[in-house]
Amino acid sequence: MAVFSRLATTVLNRAIRAVNRAIGAPRAVITAAVIGVVAVATAAALLLAQGGRPAGAGAVGAPRRPPRTRVVSQAPAMAGTTVLATVLESSPGYARPGGRVAGTVPASWYGRPSVLPVIGTWPGWVRVRLAQRPNGSTAWLPTADVTLASTPYRIVINLATTHLALYDNGRLVFSAPAGVGTTDDPTPTGEYFVAFDEPPPQPGVGYGPFVLVTSAHSLAISDWEGSGDAVIGIHGPLGMDAEIGTTGARISHGCVRLHGQALDRLAGVPPGTPIDVIG
Repeated sequence: MAVFSRLATTVLNRAIRAVNRAIGAPRAVITAAVIGVVAVATAAALLLAQGGRPAGAGAVGAPRRPPRTRVVSQAPAMAGTTVLATVLESSPGYARPGGRVAGTVPASWYGRPSVLPVIGTWPGWVRVRLAQRPNGSTAWLPTADVTLASTPYRIVINLATTHLALYDNGRLVFSAPAGVGTTDDPTPTGEYFVAFDEPPPQPGVGYGPFVLVTSAHSLAISDWEGSGDAVIGIHGPLGMDAEIGTTGARISHGCVRLHGQALDRLAGVPPGTPIDVIG
């Protein structure tokens, strides 16, 4: 910086002397004129370096670009843990950090806490997947509105092979044949998560000891048995063990059916755990 300053001073003095010899004007007048020209040239150079507009300014009437985000978890990554955000109270969900409010992120869904996988971060903000329709919905939340934890698990449901797999820190724990949706009522592909688990709606008929309720919604059914929705669940075989067999089958209305022993292996999977439905 000091070398640059000395060089600039030398160039300025030479310019002043040259102009003085050429036009014979007093040195003070020439000095002021040359300094003014240098200042204007410097400002113009800086303006061009900034893309033709003053620093910090944007196009008239146009919003500033959203900040670049760092991806924390993107399915179907098979390594590491997934950060989870538990919503403390119903809060505005934003389209981008500091941007417009896009809706409300509820603190609970069907009476259970909203524990949501984090898929992106920005200082003071997290981007989360949502459990509500439409499938694939996301929102940005201030970190002050959530508490953070993590899960090492990930579930992958492959419709092409009709199998469900559970991963722990990227390591395959087990794989089991599954009954998935039929061609008319398919299990929707996409990136989802375990919303919560609940007791079976009808004990003793084959649901198993619990049902994992997911954030996926059927694209073929909008109102299942008057519930107002058609949420995809993971549960027992409903008496169709033979149809599931050892290879899996397309036999359900979109839910994922497992043999009882396979369902038991999912008992420790917490809410917020990512689910990838592929194939």
